[in-house]
Amino acid sequence: MLGTILGAAFLGLGAVVAAYATIDVPEPGEDTNAQTSTIYYAPNADGSRGAVMGTYAIQKRQIVDYDTLPAHVGRAVVAGEDRSFFENSGISITGMGRALLHNVTSNDGTTQGGSTLTQQYVERYYVDKTTTDYVGKAREALLAVKIARTQSKEEILGGYLNTIYFGRDSYGIQSAAQAYFGVDAKDLTLSQAALLAAVIPSPNNWDPAVDAAKAEQRWNIVLDGMQEKDWVTAAERAKLTFPETVEYKRTELYRGPKGYLLTMVEKELAAGPMHLTKDELMRGGYSVVTTIQKPVQDDMNSTAKDFFTGKLVDGDSKKDRTPNKRTKVAMASIDPSSGAIVGLYGGRDFIKDQVNRATVDQIQAGSTFKPFTLIAGLENGKTLTTRYNGHSPQTFPEWENGTKPVQNFGNQSFGYIDLSTATANSVNTVYAKLNIDVGADKTVDVADRAGVTTPIPAVPSNVLGTATVHPIDMAGAYATLAARGVHHDQYIVDSVENSDGSVAFTANPKATKAFKKDVIADATYAMTQVVERGSGEKWVKPLGRPIAGKTGTTTDNRASWFVGFTPQIATAVALSQVGVDGKAQDSISPVGYETLAQGEVTGGTLPAQIWATTMGKVFELPQYSKIVQFPERANVGPTPTARPTPTSTPSSTPTPTETAEPTSVTVPSGLVGKLQSDATSLLAAAGLVPAISSEYSDTVVVGRVIRTEPGEGSKVEPGGTVTIVISTGPKPKPTQKPTPTQEPTSAPTQTPKPTKKPDPDPSPTQEADAP
Repeated sequence: MLGTILGAAFLGLGAVVAAYATIDVPEPGEDTNAQTSTIYYAPNADGSRGAVMGTYAIQKRQIVDYDTLPAHVGRAVVAGEDRSFFENSGISITGMGRALLHNVTSNDGTTQGGSTLTQQYVERYYVDKTTTDYVGKAREALLAVKIARTQSKEEILGGYLNTIYFGRDSYGIQSAAQAYFGVDAKDLTLSQAALLAAVIPSPNNWDPAVDAAKAEQRWNIVLDGMQEKDWVTAAERAKLTFPETVEYKRTELYRGPKGYLLTMVEKELAAGPMHLTKDELMRGGYSVVTTIQKPVQDDMNSTAKDFFTGKLVDGDSKKDRTPNKRTKVAMASIDPSSGAIVGLYGGRDFIKDQVNRATVDQIQAGSTFKPFTLIAGLENGKTLTTRYNGHSPQTFPEWENGTKPVQNFGNQSFGYIDLSTATANSVNTVYAKLNIDVGADKTVDVADRAGVTTPIPAVPSNVLGTATVHPIDMAGAYATLAARGVHHDQYIVDSVENSDGSVAFTANPKATKAFKKDVIADATYAMTQVVERGSGEKWVKPLGRPIAGKTGTTTDNRASWFVGFTPQIATAVALSQVGVDGKAQDSISPVGYETLAQGEVTGGTLPAQIWATTMGKVFELPQYSKIVQFPERANVGPTPTARPTPTSTPSSTPTPTETAEPTSVTVPSGLVGKLQSDATSLLAAAGLVPAISSEYSDTVVVGRVIRTEPGEGSKVEPGGTVTIVISTGPKPKPTQKPTPTQEPTSAPTQTPKPTKKPDPDPSPTQEADAP
């Protein structure tokens, strides 16, 4: 019997020895070496690293070298988890036996573990899962012995500290130090290190934020162990106080506006030179620096929030200014010198709406497309002094076969005006004729060179922005103008570092000369007039610096824009509204702002206000506070003459708009006796500006013309004003004190506004802006 027992014992011992000899130390678990990647905003104005935008992790971990940690960090963990660590061989026979006895004999359903710190390290670092069966535990014990013989205690302890879970979604001592105390692991105090060691057995339950009493009890146990091992004296212990922790906030990576930025970063990393997948990003410990300047982004977010909550300033209006819940705002700011996206607002909350309204959404461009036609004209013989007939409405054979008239906003008519004035006031009829003369295909070409990526049909109506575009493309296209004709593709990732600090990628934006500087100088000058005296004047001009831009509004108010730039930054603001199905484009619901043009959300109203509110704050930032002038107007094109003579030779094939302007225009005959509307149309068709006056008449029916001033057949300058005097009927006989007869008003010096807004044309070609 004794021989049998001894034989079995020796066989068992032999089996253990054989198992030890044949067992190999496996590769570390896949997740244990995974490190957190961090996305940062652009560097601060002083050059320091920008704030964290977001983090990516399978397990939130940052690996640190054990040598960088204070000695009390490792000692605290040893005191709490395995006080014999520095002396044992990797396992504790007594501890394992005690645990086995308890687990076999206990009737309360509880179990004990007899694992040493080395065994815990093996389980988490190499096995990468919790083992509960005895065979698995035996294998871990053999691995612990082998590792204890092949690695130093410092290596084992360092690996353990970088692997263990500390709660607060933190793996490893560095992430835990940040999560609990907001410091790096190398700066942990003795008291803080003792608390982190205390929570290891049950971090989610013993977190001081969950159970402060239990956490302090465990903290004292750890300090007892350190004092027992002479790692802290009684005097030092007496001075220690339980440490305060920082508030723990669970982060939702994609919550709010930053979710749109983070998804853009992911997309660019995957598509760029590194081809970095999201899984690699979540494991690789990369540091990604973006181009997004946090102060600019904060200003965008703040303005958008004020808009959605109805808090944008608008005089003393007491009306409800909260927009429809389906109204969308998109903003994008581009650095003209590089194409870097310095700010972008794609929506209120990515989790609730995954469509990035700045990069994915496509909405009609409206009159923001007119500068492309202006550039096409300047490249093909037109000048800023080229004059066109600006009356409204007009029909053109080339425009839908002459079946659909083009009209200006509010059907407002202008005389013969130059392209600078037509740009300032967004005159549709002038730009329609310009696009016909130059060629719609040339407008498409200019838009493409500037940076528009969506398909644009080569039809005359493209000048009015009937095609859909991405708001970020319009910001990029206008940034090309701000850069004096040099185009850069926009980007959001500036640099990437590997986990060891080496540089993995640095952006190197390519510059392409898209336009001649002189052409852009003239186009820019015309666009400054939008701000100085045109449709963008009310909100943007008060910013008090050179700004070029363009308003844009589409038929039925399905979109409205302001896109503007200085030499340092180009920004697009676009408003739109989705249908109840979340997809269709609806008319933007009017909100209670007093400044809406004729009750409509035009580009010169809310988009210009949002642009000015955001950029007003941006211009206070150090990097944008300096006022930089635009280049001087270049006056490209043929040299203008006062009056072309019959013997002059045109520099190119003349078009109707390049022929000599008539020296005078005859006031049409047959106006007397006509209705006011008919008379104004005839005057506008003749290139004259109608003004309205009225007086009593015993012979002319109410609402019809009594006479014109100057009279029919008179000669006036092109674009001159003619007053039509309208009958108000016989003078009433006074029953009390006579009322003085109303005197005719003199001809106004400005273009009169229509007394009634015409019915809007449902065609998207009838895009118009408020002048």
